[in-house]
Amino acid sequence: MDKQNLIIFKQDKLYEIIKELEKNLNFNIFNVSAENDLENKLANLSNYLIITQKKLIGRNNQFLFNKTPVKLLKLIEKINIQFLKQHFIEKSELSVGKYYLDLNSRELILKDKVLKLTEKESSIIIYLNKNDDVVDITQLQSEVWGHHSKLETHTVETHIYRLRKKVFKTFEDNNFIISKKNGYQIT
Repeated sequence: MDKQNLIIFKQDKLYEIIKELEKNLNFNIFNVSAENDLENKLANLSNYLIITQKKLIGRNNQFLFNKTPVKLLKLIEKINIQFLKQHFIEKSELSVGKYYLDLNSRELILKDKVLKLTEKESSIIIYLNKNDDVVDITQLQSEVWGHHSKLETHTVETHIYRLRKKVFKTFEDNNFIISKKNGYQIT
Protein backbone atom coordinates (compact mmCIF):
# COMPACT_ATOMS: atom_id res chain seq x y z
CA MET A 1 0.00 0.00 0.00
CA ASP A 2 1.21 3.53 -0.78
CA LYS A 3 2.49 5.59 2.06
CA GLN A 4 -0.18 7.93 3.33
CA ASN A 5 0.24 11.70 3.14
CA LEU A 6 -0.58 13.70 6.23
CA ILE A 7 -0.93 17.45 5.71
CA ILE A 8 -0.92 19.53 8.86
CA PHE A 9 -2.59 22.81 8.00
CA LYS A 10 -1.81 25.96 10.02
CA GLN A 11 -0.62 24.06 13.10
CA ASP A 12 3.14 24.49 13.33
CA LYS A 13 3.56 23.03 16.83
CA LEU A 14 1.59 19.90 15.97
CA TYR A 15 3.69 19.52 12.84
CA GLU A 16 6.92 19.68 14.88
CA ILE A 17 5.69 17.01 17.29
CA ILE A 18 4.46 14.58 14.64
CA LYS A 19 7.45 15.21 12.37
CA GLU A 20 9.72 13.84 15.12
CA LEU A 21 7.81 10.55 14.88
CA GLU A 22 7.66 10.35 11.08
CA LYS A 23 10.16 7.50 10.75
CA ASN A 24 7.95 5.36 13.03
CA LEU A 25 4.72 6.16 11.21
CA ASN A 26 3.40 5.21 7.81
CA PHE A 27 2.85 8.85 6.87
CA ASN A 28 4.65 11.39 4.77
CA ILE A 29 4.16 14.51 6.85
CA PHE A 30 3.81 18.00 5.36
CA ASN A 31 3.39 21.39 7.00
CA VAL A 32 1.22 23.85 5.07
CA SER A 33 0.52 27.35 6.34
CA ALA A 34 -1.42 29.05 3.56
CA GLU A 35 -4.47 28.23 1.46
CA ASN A 36 -2.68 28.64 -1.90
CA ASP A 37 0.17 26.40 -0.69
CA LEU A 38 -2.46 23.81 0.19
CA GLU A 39 -3.79 23.95 -3.39
CA ASN A 40 -0.30 23.33 -4.77
CA LYS A 41 0.38 20.47 -2.36
CA LEU A 42 -2.91 18.71 -3.10
CA ALA A 43 -2.32 18.93 -6.85
CA ASN A 44 0.63 16.55 -6.47
CA LEU A 45 -0.69 14.18 -3.79
CA SER A 46 -3.07 11.29 -3.49
CA ASN A 47 -4.02 9.28 -0.42
CA TYR A 48 -3.93 12.33 1.83
CA LEU A 49 -5.54 13.58 5.00
CA ILE A 50 -5.60 17.23 6.07
CA ILE A 51 -5.40 17.93 9.80
CA THR A 52 -6.98 21.31 10.45
CA GLN A 53 -8.50 23.24 13.34
CA LYS A 54 -11.43 24.56 11.31
CA LYS A 55 -13.36 22.82 8.57
CA LEU A 56 -12.17 23.83 5.12
CA ILE A 57 -15.04 24.47 2.70
CA GLY A 58 -15.00 22.37 -0.44
CA ARG A 59 -12.33 19.98 0.83
CA ASN A 60 -12.55 16.27 1.37
CA ASN A 61 -10.34 14.12 3.56
CA GLN A 62 -10.22 16.38 6.59
CA PHE A 63 -9.63 15.57 10.23
CA LEU A 64 -10.60 18.32 12.67
CA PHE A 65 -8.09 18.62 15.46
CA ASN A 66 -9.41 21.33 17.71
CA LYS A 67 -9.62 19.72 21.13
CA THR A 68 -6.49 19.69 23.25
CA PRO A 69 -4.88 18.28 25.25
CA VAL A 70 -4.86 14.85 23.69
CA LYS A 71 -2.62 11.84 24.14
CA LEU A 72 -0.30 11.46 21.18
CA LEU A 73 -1.02 7.74 20.73
CA LYS A 74 -4.74 8.47 20.73
CA LEU A 75 -4.22 11.12 18.04
CA ILE A 76 -2.20 8.71 15.87
CA GLU A 77 -4.92 6.08 16.33
CA LYS A 78 -7.61 8.56 15.22
CA ILE A 79 -5.55 9.54 12.17
CA ASN A 80 -5.15 5.88 11.21
CA ILE A 81 -8.89 5.30 11.62
CA GLN A 82 -9.60 8.33 9.41
CA PHE A 83 -7.28 6.95 6.70
CA LEU A 84 -9.07 3.57 6.91
CA LYS A 85 -12.50 5.23 6.59
CA GLN A 86 -11.27 7.22 3.62
CA HIS A 87 -9.88 4.09 1.95
CA PHE A 88 -13.16 2.25 2.54
CA ILE A 89 -15.19 5.08 1.00
CA GLU A 90 -12.93 5.25 -2.05
CA LYS A 91 -13.25 1.50 -2.61
CA SER A 92 -17.04 1.50 -2.20
CA GLU A 93 -17.76 3.26 -5.47
CA LEU A 94 -17.48 1.43 -8.78
CA SER A 95 -17.54 3.06 -12.18
CA VAL A 96 -19.96 1.27 -14.53
CA GLY A 97 -19.87 3.02 -17.88
CA LYS A 98 -21.42 6.44 -17.35
CA TYR A 99 -22.87 5.34 -13.98
CA TYR A 100 -21.48 4.87 -10.50
CA LEU A 101 -22.44 1.95 -8.33
CA ASP A 102 -22.28 2.64 -4.60
CA LEU A 103 -21.45 -0.79 -3.20
CA ASN A 104 -22.41 0.12 0.36
CA SER A 105 -25.89 1.46 -0.32
CA ARG A 106 -26.40 -0.64 -3.50
CA GLU A 107 -27.40 2.38 -5.55
CA LEU A 108 -26.80 3.01 -9.23
CA ILE A 109 -26.15 6.73 -9.72
CA LEU A 110 -26.12 9.02 -12.73
CA LYS A 111 -25.89 12.76 -12.00
CA ASP A 112 -28.80 13.50 -9.66
CA LYS A 113 -30.75 10.29 -10.31
CA VAL A 114 -30.43 7.30 -8.00
CA LEU A 115 -31.72 3.76 -8.45
CA LYS A 116 -31.89 1.45 -5.43
CA LEU A 117 -30.80 -2.09 -6.30
CA THR A 118 -31.23 -5.48 -4.71
CA GLU A 119 -28.17 -7.44 -3.64
CA LYS A 120 -28.58 -9.78 -6.64
CA GLU A 121 -28.93 -6.87 -9.08
CA SER A 122 -25.75 -5.33 -7.69
CA SER A 123 -23.96 -8.66 -8.04
CA ILE A 124 -25.09 -8.99 -11.67
CA ILE A 125 -23.85 -5.50 -12.50
CA ILE A 126 -20.52 -6.05 -10.73
CA TYR A 127 -19.93 -9.35 -12.52
CA LEU A 128 -20.91 -8.05 -15.95
CA ASN A 129 -18.85 -4.90 -15.43
CA LYS A 130 -15.63 -6.75 -14.61
CA ASN A 131 -15.90 -8.78 -17.83
CA ASP A 132 -15.14 -7.02 -21.10
CA ASP A 133 -16.54 -9.91 -23.11
CA VAL A 134 -20.09 -11.17 -23.36
CA VAL A 135 -21.08 -13.25 -20.31
CA ASP A 136 -23.26 -16.27 -21.00
CA ILE A 137 -26.18 -17.36 -18.86
CA THR A 138 -24.49 -20.44 -17.40
CA GLN A 139 -21.54 -18.30 -16.33
CA LEU A 140 -23.89 -15.88 -14.56
CA GLN A 141 -25.75 -18.79 -12.93
CA SER A 142 -22.48 -20.20 -11.70
CA GLU A 143 -20.76 -17.01 -10.55
CA VAL A 144 -23.67 -14.89 -9.29
CA TRP A 145 -26.11 -17.55 -8.08
CA GLY A 146 -23.72 -20.41 -7.37
CA HIS A 147 -25.74 -22.82 -9.55
CA HIS A 148 -23.66 -25.45 -11.30
CA SER A 149 -26.37 -27.66 -12.73
CA LYS A 150 -27.37 -28.02 -16.35
CA LEU A 151 -31.08 -27.72 -15.51
CA GLU A 152 -33.09 -25.31 -17.64
CA THR A 153 -33.89 -22.18 -15.65
CA HIS A 154 -34.92 -18.68 -16.56
CA THR A 155 -33.74 -17.06 -13.33
CA VAL A 156 -30.94 -15.11 -15.02
CA GLU A 157 -33.15 -13.90 -17.86
CA THR A 158 -35.87 -12.83 -15.43
CA HIS A 159 -33.45 -10.86 -13.25
CA ILE A 160 -31.82 -9.19 -16.26
CA TYR A 161 -35.26 -8.30 -17.67
CA ARG A 162 -36.36 -6.71 -14.37
CA LEU A 163 -33.06 -4.89 -13.95
CA ARG A 164 -33.23 -3.44 -17.44
CA LYS A 165 -36.80 -2.32 -16.80
CA LYS A 166 -35.75 -0.54 -13.58
CA VAL A 167 -32.80 1.15 -15.30
CA PHE A 168 -35.04 2.32 -18.14
CA LYS A 169 -37.67 3.66 -15.76
CA THR A 170 -35.11 5.70 -13.79
CA PHE A 171 -32.53 6.67 -16.42
CA GLU A 172 -34.40 6.09 -19.72
CA ASP A 173 -31.48 3.92 -20.86
CA ASN A 174 -32.36 0.90 -23.00
CA ASN A 175 -28.72 0.02 -23.61
CA PHE A 176 -27.30 -0.42 -20.10
CA ILE A 177 -27.25 -4.21 -20.40
CA ILE A 178 -27.38 -5.48 -23.93
CA SER A 179 -28.34 -8.95 -25.09
CA LYS A 180 -25.98 -10.68 -27.42
CA LYS A 181 -26.42 -13.98 -29.20
CA ASN A 182 -24.54 -15.84 -26.47
CA GLY A 183 -25.17 -13.74 -23.34
CA TYR A 184 -25.16 -10.27 -21.81
CA GLN A 185 -22.83 -7.30 -21.67
CA ILE A 186 -22.77 -3.89 -19.99
CA THR A 187 -22.18 -1.05 -22.42
